[in-house]
Amino acid sequence: MKKLIIPVVAALFTVANAPAQDWAKARLEKSPRHLEWVKVKHGNREVNCFIAYPEVKEKATALVVIHEIFGLSDWVRGVTDQFAEAGYIAIAPDLLSGTAPGGGGTAELGGGDAVRKAISTLPPDQVTADLNAVADYVAKLPACNGKVAVGGFCWGGGQTFRFATNNRNIKAAFPFYGTGPDKEEDIGRINCPVYGFYGGNDERVNATISKSTDLMKKAGKTYEPVIYEGAGHGFMRAGEAPDASDANKKAREDAWKRLKDLLKKF
Repeated sequence: MKKLIIPVVAALFTVANAPAQDWAKARLEKSPRHLEWVKVKHGNREVNCFIAYPEVKEKATALVVIHEIFGLSDWVRGVTDQFAEAGYIAIAPDLLSGTAPGGGGTAELGGGDAVRKAISTLPPDQVTADLNAVADYVAKLPACNGKVAVGGFCWGGGQTFRFATNNRNIKAAFPFYGTGPDKEEDIGRINCPVYGFYGGNDERVNATISKSTDLMKKAGKTYEPVIYEGAGHGFMRAGEAPDASDANKKAREDAWKRLKDLLKKF
């Protein structure tokens, strides 16, 4: 199949994340897989999504990828392609679709504070509706076997855990360094196993793990958190960068192996 990659303006992140992930974009542009942009419509919303297809003989399980607080960046698109490389249909919605002047999303907002501010004002019900529509869309693709899991990073990690409380059809949830719901009634709606990935040097998030563990156990749900010692918040991205620390690089490698092993169960 012909590969289609539409250029996107690189987001400008905080100083700690500069430069704007040129290494991730360069890797993505060399991908041999079929990559494309699709618009998923529901109600009066139109969500711009990046989708990557695996090169496999059978129908594949799909994964909804939820972006960081930095929006749908080159790195998130790169991870989406890496899921396809592992054999899964992966789709990453730009949940900031429609928030920029003129109806654009992450790229049009220009990155930095504008993106973070826009994310902080997203209505929770809209995020849920967008994710539900994307999950339904990908499940019905001819190349999909109908099974859909969800995974996300940072802000997207928290949204992954939250989405598990709002969609009973997803097969598994993989939150990366994101906080979990703190209400029993929300946890009680979860209908799939949740596998968490956390950096050891990230107490802001890790301080919430014990409560998530208690709530999930009380509700009789499966929750398996793993903490990667020495790694910081965002280690999946930082561990892939050319200047990655040894701890972040190892955490990413170990987490990626665990994730792929877990996905094989679904």
